[in-house]
Order: sequence, then C-alpha cells, then structure tokens
Amino acid sequence: MKTALLALSATLALVAVPATAKNPMVGGAAMYSTKTIVQNAINSKDHTTLVAAVKAAGLVDTLNSKGPFTVFAPTNAAFAKLPAGTVETLVKPENKDTLTKILTYHVVSGRITAGQIASMAAHHHGTATLTTVEGGKLMFKKHGKGFQVIDAKGGKARITIANVMQSNGVIHVIDSVLMP
Repeated sequence: MKTALLALSATLALVAVPATAKNPMVGGAAMYSTKTIVQNAINSKDHTTLVAAVKAAGLVDTLNSKGPFTVFAPTNAAFAKLPAGTVETLVKPENKDTLTKILTYHVVSGRITAGQIASMAAHHHGTATLTTVEGGKLMFKKHGKGFQVIDAKGGKARITIANVMQSNGVIHVIDSVLMP
C-alpha cells in the first residue's frame, strides 16, 4: 500500500498545470507562478500568521526550495479559531517541534491540484487521502462545489481558494487549521 501511495505521489508530481493558467488573488495580493510559496505568502494580508509561524518553525528555506510542495494554507481567520493564546504559545522557541509538526501536516510532497484531488476521490468512492510531509493523513471529501479536508482528529477545513500555482508547488487556501 505504501509503495502504491509513493508511486501515485510520484506520478501526480509529474502532471503539469498549464503555464497560461492565471492565479487567483490571495489576501488582496497577486500571486505569481514564478515565485516560491514563501515569496507569494509574504504578500498575502490573509496569511501573516502562517508566515510568522513558518519563520518561527525555521521552515522558510524548505518552502523556498525546489519542492514541489502542495500547501494547505490556513488564513489568519483560521488561526483565530484556535483557543486564545494557542498561536502565541506555539511560536515560542521551546515549542518549535510542536509547531513544525503542525505546519508540516499542512504540506504534501508534489504539486497536487484540485482536479487531481477530484480525480482521486472519483476513483475511491468520493474520498481521497494524501500523506503529509509530517507523515499523517489528510482525507478529502466533496463539499458543495469544492472539497473539504478532514484531519486526523476529525477537524474539517474547506478549501476556499484552490490551485494557486507557485514556482515550487501549489497552495490551496483553507479556512481552518488542521491538526495531526
């Protein structure tokens, strides 16, 4: 099973998205397919908490590297849903390991588009499952016109903006923080 998942991930990473596809605006900023995940995220006013967390976890260099990566990027409003003081506690140096685990749970190896998620779900009774860089699983189910992401604890996030192409992957904006 693990071999099949690795083979599927490798195959999906090779599927190209047309270079002519126009990226949606995110957080009031243009997103450029020629920039990295971090270079674009820094410009989104809706992702300042995520960017601060990525910096605190020491993941900037990783998310600026070649990748490719698929990032399910929680908005500031998603982080605000967490219990009071959670973000402030997580970004403290002594909590770096926990923060890194949570953030890498939002990342999948490869460039996985919403269309690929939909195709996988169509072939697996309406759900798709992806393995995160952290090693956990994310399940995807059709929800309205888009997809819902279900984390290991049963928490749910909606993909609000899909297919924001980056030079080193793709971002899907989500409305809740996922927990491993």
